Amino acid sequence: MPLIEAHHLSKSYGALRAVRDVSFSVDRGEVVGFLGPNGAGKSTTMKMLTGHLRADAGSAHIAGFDVADEAVRAKQHLGYSPEGAPAYGEMTVREFLRFAADLRGLADPAESVRRTLALCRLEEVAAQGIDTLSKGYRMRVGFAQAVLHDPEVLILDEPTDGLDPNQKHEVRGLIKRLGENKVVIFSTHILEEVEAACSRVIIIDRGRIVASGTPAELKARSPEGKLDEVFRAITLPDTVKHEVRT
Repeated sequence: MPLIEAHHLSKSYGALRAVRDVSFSVDRGEVVGFLGPNGAGKSTTMKMLTGHLRADAGSAHIAGFDVADEAVRAKQHLGYSPEGAPAYGEMTVREFLRFAADLRGLADPAESVRRTLALCRLEEVAAQGIDTLSKGYRMRVGFAQAVLHDPEVLILDEPTDGLDPNQKHEVRGLIKRLGENKVVIFSTHILEEVEAACSRVIIIDRGRIVASGTPAELKARSPEGKLDEVFRAITLPDTVKHEVRT
């Protein structure tokens, strides 16, 4: 059974159709890059997958549980880091993670916090207030709360946004390692992240899935083997389609 299943998901905001009939599944051991231009529907799809936004049509399942009708069971298997990494700024990093651990009812919250601080390289700022942290560290705190309970499924919205090059390298490596025995989906518009960390790529544009495959399979659609050429040809078909083999 796939750990993530999306069936014909659709969502509109008034007259704007943000997501249109999106379906896919992800198995354990996959790291999937959700790639698309700004406004393509990536974040809206992720919010529906996590149950934070109700779909107008279709359904989503995490570890076999419907995210709308079995929300608590689904979220026990899910770690989610939304864009912007929201947190309680007046808390220290350690306090926030302990708060999250207590909310989840973890058997040993202190040990879960200790392990997560080490995993996410946050020990040196554990006693600092979240409001005092740089954007990069705040992003790491958001990532930390997502992995705190060691979930089977991780959904990460722009997890490297605001990080410096060294931090980006660390996070990509961590995502790749976690994906060895979990499912990880992360959204990005940075092509190099896809090639560095992903076993599969899903490209979404104007609310629809327009391509899916391994990075190598997608690159093979370009005469020069370049993923950026394929991306441009798919998402801007009127201007660059002639550059890429169909």
